[in-house]
Amino acid sequence: MKKDNKIRLQKVLADMGVASRRKAEQMIADGLVKVNGEVAKIGDKVDPSKDKIYLKGKKLTTSAPNDKYYIMLHKPRGFVTTMSDEMGRKCVAELVTDIPARIYPVGRLDRDSEGLLLMTNDGEFANAVTHPSRHIYKVYRVTVRPSISDEQISKMSGGMEIDGRKTAPCEVRVIERKEGRVVLEIVLHEGRNRQIRKMCEQLGIEVARLKRTEIGQIKLGMLQTGKWRSLTQEEYKKLMNFSKSQKEL
Repeated sequence: MKKDNKIRLQKVLADMGVASRRKAEQMIADGLVKVNGEVAKIGDKVDPSKDKIYLKGKKLTTSAPNDKYYIMLHKPRGFVTTMSDEMGRKCVAELVTDIPARIYPVGRLDRDSEGLLLMTNDGEFANAVTHPSRHIYKVYRVTVRPSISDEQISKMSGGMEIDGRKTAPCEVRVIERKEGRVVLEIVLHEGRNRQIRKMCEQLGIEVARLKRTEIGQIKLGMLQTGKWRSLTQEEYKKLMNFSKSQKEL
């Protein structure tokens, strides 16, 4: 019997470093991917050695790179978490041009926020880190103005309805109080878009600064703004083997 060399298209895209498998599936569903001139569909399989794959009209190189990259970037404020931007805004891609592979962000960090951003060209790793079932927590240092009450902290911690759906409980603690501002540490266990900013807005609190300092036991540490470094083997294993019970509160 002849061996079938065809692989699901979303896995091929992930292995090529285009995006995580879930993001690749969305690209296919949105009609952005063509195979041999035909618009691809979810469930399609391809032979990477023979089939011609196009993303947004651009032909992709179907030979996956041998080297996998796993890095942490200290994203500055003012950069969008994309590899290109039609509006001409500064992108995180500009900060990792010295990496000899096409890497992409793992998850999001909005333009006005800063701090720890993971990037990779390994689709399996990206999916493992971002999948909701993993409950990989994220820690943020948030400066709010002018103040925050115990009642507001309680509402935020217990979960709030945002965009028609209640957020999961989170941990909120005060690090520092000064006149006109309060510094908080917030630990989230889900990846809702702009969740902290939306919670604060609903409570009538201004976010002056938002910095992500930790993802699932991986800490930003002293890495300078705009710089990146490779994850250690130990850090990689911590993320791949993470479970919710590992968080020490």
